[in-house]
Amino acid sequence: MRNRYVFLGDLVAVAAAAFGAFVVRFDLLFFQHRQEFPVFLAAALVIKPAIFYGFGMYRRYWRYASVRDLTAVVFAGVAAAVGMLLFVGLALVFGLIEAFPRAVLVIDSLLMLLAAVAIRMSIRVIHEPRARNGRWPFGQKQDAVGVGKRVLIVGAGDAGTMVVREMQRNLQLEMEAVAFVDDDPAKLGKRIYEVPVLGNTKSLGRVVRTDRIDEVIIAMPTAPGAAVRKVVETCQALGLRSQTMPGVFELLDGKVSVSRLRHVEIVDLLRRRQVTGRGESADYIAGQTVLVTGAGGSIGSELCRQVAYARPARLVVLGHGENSLFDTHARLKDAYPDVPLQIVIADIRDRRRIERIFNQFSPDIVFHAAAHKHVHLMEENYEEAISNNVTGTEVLVGAALQAKTKRFVAISTDKAVSPSGIMGASKRMASLIVRDAARRNARAFMVVRFGNVLGSRGSVVPVFKAQIERGGPITITRPEMKRFFMTISEAVYLVLRAGGMGTGGELFVLNMGEPVRILDLANDLIRLSGFTTDEIPIVTTGRRPGEKLEEVLWEDDATVEPTAHADILRVTEVQPQVGDLRAATKALEQAAHESDRVRVEAILCDWIQTFTPSFSALPSGNNEAPDRHPALRLSR
Repeated sequence: MRNRYVFLGDLVAVAAAAFGAFVVRFDLLFFQHRQEFPVFLAAALVIKPAIFYGFGMYRRYWRYASVRDLTAVVFAGVAAAVGMLLFVGLALVFGLIEAFPRAVLVIDSLLMLLAAVAIRMSIRVIHEPRARNGRWPFGQKQDAVGVGKRVLIVGAGDAGTMVVREMQRNLQLEMEAVAFVDDDPAKLGKRIYEVPVLGNTKSLGRVVRTDRIDEVIIAMPTAPGAAVRKVVETCQALGLRSQTMPGVFELLDGKVSVSRLRHVEIVDLLRRRQVTGRGESADYIAGQTVLVTGAGGSIGSELCRQVAYARPARLVVLGHGENSLFDTHARLKDAYPDVPLQIVIADIRDRRRIERIFNQFSPDIVFHAAAHKHVHLMEENYEEAISNNVTGTEVLVGAALQAKTKRFVAISTDKAVSPSGIMGASKRMASLIVRDAARRNARAFMVVRFGNVLGSRGSVVPVFKAQIERGGPITITRPEMKRFFMTISEAVYLVLRAGGMGTGGELFVLNMGEPVRILDLANDLIRLSGFTTDEIPIVTTGRRPGEKLEEVLWEDDATVEPTAHADILRVTEVQPQVGDLRAATKALEQAAHESDRVRVEAILCDWIQTFTPSFSALPSGNNEAPDRHPALRLSR
């Protein structure tokens, strides 16, 4: 029984009630001439606790006792009295006792009921948290109490009293409920949970000034919008922060989402189970020197965090943006102060600088997350897509081979499958470079491919959230557009697992579940934020250059095999050898340097048979069919 001390208290109460009943009926020396007392006491010690147990009196959490719980105690007490009455009747019939005064039964039952209630209510009183204004149970004053924000509650109804109760229970909130204001004249001057009702909403300004209020909570869920807006405007005029709380009944009947009371969590948007796991994914990292590129980005910074958890000998954090690296470094030092960190600001396209870094730190393991990722931006800036995603990867792979790096794990994307834009094609070329190096040099270099990441910088969720905060509308490109989604933490966890599986040249693809329509994602986010599409409309803007309506995770002719982890697949894609990949990479770099888009796309078409260039570079009004695109004519 979880309430063993309550049970022991009840045993004492049973004995005390029986003794008291006989004392009240007779006198203190009753036991000299009342032979039925020992039999009655023994029976009470067995029957009453058994009945209380049957009524669930030892399965309740009494520190939060309510009126309903006390009602249950009364019913249990009545049942115990009936049980004792039946026992006395049977004892008289079978001769266990010769006579028994009825008054004792009544007095015993009343005393036992009072004792049972007192025991349980004392538990609640003892655990009642101290109020922020220094009042303890029974009203006694204590010395100085740490005080947080002084809060005024507008509305002394059910919602307002619930807010005050929560502040008094959860001292971690660091909020002191100072006063109520309410427009009901019957409540004026009254105290609710020791918090006074000092006036109506028209006196809000006076109460704020006289009681030094720091924040206002509006707890009027059924009030008309005009009344709430007036309170909000008053708070703004006074320079006070205000928050609005819906009523519990609105939450229950679906009128208001619970997320009005909290931030929408990214995992709420996943339409599948979340992949979980932690340190067991990265045993191979312990004691190794690990270098992470793109460490200031969403994936890169999470890679650094999970790698640090695995206790490497040294973690080299490499990126190009000093501000993002500063943030990553601060978080890592705070969470993992014992892990040696080295912050390196460098451009992965700078061959000499990268080679010096690799020679200096001799990383055993490299996680390559640096990349340009935005499809439509890379269509307009294709030179950067090639130089960063392709040339940068080639530079890193060369430096890793020279420094005798044992493992190289490159992050890829589903946009590299049958790419329709430069970004996806550049990531596909980067994958070919990594896997080609693995085959030529017998190194554990590999590629891990996955889809969109929920919550990463520039992804749809932060964009949608910002649009919701501005009051809408949410903009989507096409209603039928679908994407695969994962959270940052689960994607990185699986990347680390895959990184330990590879022996060289593998392409691992993460199991992303079923693709999700962007329209459904937008609707989910609106609903979880507590709004409707009438309040936050969704507007279609049209597909942008290089974007596909639906992504896939591997080519049609690929071979897919399971691995030791159910959410990681080994994929083999047919890759025709059409020449020297290193020479093609140099030619691609040169064409990008000369801003020769046709030549860039022609080389990509040669090496990626499923690549279909977008036609954003064609002159306005040119409606050439895909098979007549200059790059296709040049390469095929």
